[in-house]
Amino acid sequence: MKNNRDMKIILIHGNGGATANDHWFPWLRTKLLKFGVKVIAKTFPDNQLARQKYWLPFIEELGADEKTILIGHSSGGVAVMRYSQSHKIVGSALISVNYTDLGDKNEKSSGYYDEPWLWEKIRKNQKWIIQFASKDDPYIPISQARHIHHKLKTDYYEFENHGHFGDPSHKTLEFKELLEAIKRRIT
Repeated sequence: MKNNRDMKIILIHGNGGATANDHWFPWLRTKLLKFGVKVIAKTFPDNQLARQKYWLPFIEELGADEKTILIGHSSGGVAVMRYSQSHKIVGSALISVNYTDLGDKNEKSSGYYDEPWLWEKIRKNQKWIIQFASKDDPYIPISQARHIHHKLKTDYYEFENHGHFGDPSHKTLEFKELLEAIKRRIT
């Protein structure tokens, strides 16, 4: 096993009132701790709208740096992409992520979509990017995920029936595929 003593992983939930205790986050945190990494799972401020002006400084406050892996679900993944445009990190995992506001006023108000994406910077500021998407995601069209995969050259996993990886119709309490993908990077 690699020396993971200095490495940290930050778990970033989505918007709509999501918290660090939702879905598969507690399960994943417990599993990742067994690899000797520090795992930070906190409920982000402004968790209803997930606005960039609050979330990016909060990621910085949590100490995200070149020894950090960021794992972001939904709006959390969008925050990861914006953060990694200007900060070096080890790598990231993007789950059910989009790159446009999808015509939704709450998404638009988050501020993430006001500037063009700097895809090359996102890629260069990390060693690897893992991405998970599902064709039956009720919120994020698969074309969004495929576009991000194309732009970022992610290690891409596309499913048929995983929904939003934790939305009410898919009460996912474990996410073994994500754990395995991260485990390959840290052990």
